[in-house]
Amino acid sequence: MDIGNDGKARCFGGKPGQELYADYHDNEWGIPVYDDRLLFEMLVLEGAQAGLSWETVLKKREGYKEAFHNFDVQKVAGMTDADLENLRNNPNIIRNRLKINSARKNAVVFIAIQKEFGTFSDYLWSYVDNKPIINHWKTLKDLPANTEISDALAKDLKKRGMSFVGTTIMYAYMQSVGLVNDHMEGCWRCES
Repeated sequence: MDIGNDGKARCFGGKPGQELYADYHDNEWGIPVYDDRLLFEMLVLEGAQAGLSWETVLKKREGYKEAFHNFDVQKVAGMTDADLENLRNNPNIIRNRLKINSARKNAVVFIAIQKEFGTFSDYLWSYVDNKPIINHWKTLKDLPANTEISDALAKDLKKRGMSFVGTTIMYAYMQSVGLVNDHMEGCWRCES
């Protein structure tokens, strides 16, 4: 548990110099998201995070917004091979070819899911019966890396053709878009 300069106890982001991380903790992590544009944004960012720290990705978030058309899923799905290859020279994003290409690949599948379910949100929230899972962990070490639900979600998204959607990434995604609220006991964002 971190105690910020504002006196608030946080699961993470309370140390000096972690204001961006604290803002994410306070205003996004564990808060339910139903907007497909934001759900797509977080899907791209969580995939980019694989093997890196989340703080690294947050620092590049504005670069991602610019590079990927503010996460307009239709525009990302329409990006050409040349568009994607040019992004490998962009220092404002993580320049891994597979991660960059996965944004377009995942956008195409995202759109197919929207067509099938009406919205990606409807598809995603069906995994938790349209109600956030609220956990009560004592420490960050208690948080699981994956669950049966993230296993099922990852398996289905991979079957549909997405990449960078393994079960650990999907559990982090579920936390980031509020399907799961893992704020620890003692954190000011923890729900009873």
